[in-house]
Amino acid sequence: MADLSIPNLNKKSDKYIFKKKLSLRRKSRRRIFTEAAFLFVLSLLLVYINYLIPNKNLLLQNMPKLINESLILIIGLFSNLYEIFLVVFIFISSFTALILMIGSIYRLFRISKRKSKQVIYK
Repeated sequence: MADLSIPNLNKKSDKYIFKKKLSLRRKSRRRIFTEAAFLFVLSLLLVYINYLIPNKNLLLQNMPKLINESLILIIGLFSNLYEIFLVVFIFISSFTALILMIGSIYRLFRISKRKSKQVIYK
């Protein structure tokens, strides 16, 4: 009797947990008209902005050349970044080695100084 499971009728099925509820109502004609008018005005604005750009043909003709030059500059940048990071690593490692050497010399100096001043009282 302990193994008897009673189904919970108030619990929704797991496959519908994350399903979005979409409204199935159709849009009104007025709303569709206002959206269409907004889209049309926006497209006219974009066409006007394109019209105001000077030398469009020259820009379009030079586009492959500009892309090629940009890619060459990017490749050069990455090759130079490797060298820059290498120089930064050299400076940081040299500075760290200098600090470690100074610390070791200071400890050796303290050890030698401590032994010479040690006096035993009886």
